[in-house]
Amino acid sequence: MRLPLRDNLANARKMVRAHRTRSYMTMLGIVIGISSVVTVASIGEGIKQQVTGQINRSGDTLITIRPGADQKVRGNLRSLIVPQATGSLSDADVTTVKKTVSVTQSAPLALVTGTLKADHGNYTAGSVVGAGNDLPKLVNQSIAYGSFFDEEDAEQDVVVLGAHASEALFDSQVPLGHTLMFRGKEFMVKGIFNEFPVVPLASDISYNDAVFIPYSTARQLTNNSAQPYELLAKTNSTKNVATTVNTLNKSLLKNHDGTQDFSVLRASDNLAATSSVLDLLTKLTIIAAGISLLVGGIGIMNITLVSVTERMREIGIRKAVGATNRQILNEFIAESVVLTLSGAFIGVFISLAINLVLRILTDLAPVVQWQVLLAATIVSMLIGIIFGSVPALKAARKDPIAALRGE
Repeated sequence: MRLPLRDNLANARKMVRAHRTRSYMTMLGIVIGISSVVTVASIGEGIKQQVTGQINRSGDTLITIRPGADQKVRGNLRSLIVPQATGSLSDADVTTVKKTVSVTQSAPLALVTGTLKADHGNYTAGSVVGAGNDLPKLVNQSIAYGSFFDEEDAEQDVVVLGAHASEALFDSQVPLGHTLMFRGKEFMVKGIFNEFPVVPLASDISYNDAVFIPYSTARQLTNNSAQPYELLAKTNSTKNVATTVNTLNKSLLKNHDGTQDFSVLRASDNLAATSSVLDLLTKLTIIAAGISLLVGGIGIMNITLVSVTERMREIGIRKAVGATNRQILNEFIAESVVLTLSGAFIGVFISLAINLVLRILTDLAPVVQWQVLLAATIVSMLIGIIFGSVPALKAARKDPIAALRGE
């Protein structure tokens, strides 16, 4: 003999198929809510893993100094997405960082405005960055062709190209020795970077699109007006990171007359800031998705009430021949659960499709977690049970004679 639960689910599926259009419209709120939560949670987890991978790649000993106070605790979208090209950092800060005993490598980064001209005409997609010699070591990035500039190249007219900038500027796949024009000067290509991993929501300028020149050359081109938008430094051991951060903070405070208008950040601070933004976005999405689920639940309740009214005669006959209140109750709750679970499965499928499109068309790499899928399933079941209970109870408590008379 088949189990009553199996019978109820089978009957519920038949009812859903018998009124497909009505059922799909009823599921819409559930579909939107579940797909929103799964998609945003997947994007958030993917970004966190990308950021963590970049931090692990650069190493836990990397320290970043940026203009502006308390960046590590702000955690707002602007501080992550928009780099601060100008600010409170100066050449004195560059020297202070470089001379700090526990700092083994350091490099300033400064933006220089102007138009680049090469084989393909003007290049406006990327930025010109004045960088210190230790940049490749600090970000743990290899050179595909040629080499990065060294101390002998200080104030020389040489450039190193990001992978995308190289493709955009020149016809040649390996334009070593080629020249480009910038600010009325001719620069020779000394090297080309391998492609940098892309980290969404990162505050760094896209290095793949950037053109790098020696920091001293950048200062010379701008009559010493180019200010660092970021200083990078490394220690020789993770044990020294906290001490070095404190030392740098105290030393830089002296340069700034005691004004904390800069931030000294560890790798973990950058991850915390990114996580803070993602958590905020996730909460906002959950609120919006909760409203969609509430609307979907009300839709489930309304459609179940309609189903109860349409099947009043059936309810009366079944109760007249011995069906219990519990059996009637379970049947209608099963219908609402099937509707919500179907909506959840459709929502999950849509979110997986969105994640796939994002992976193909963007730099995002969403990661779907089984915990999120399980939570979506449980939530949809609860919605079905809670919002299906009212019409189910109405059907279960109906007097058989009254039900037949009402029909």
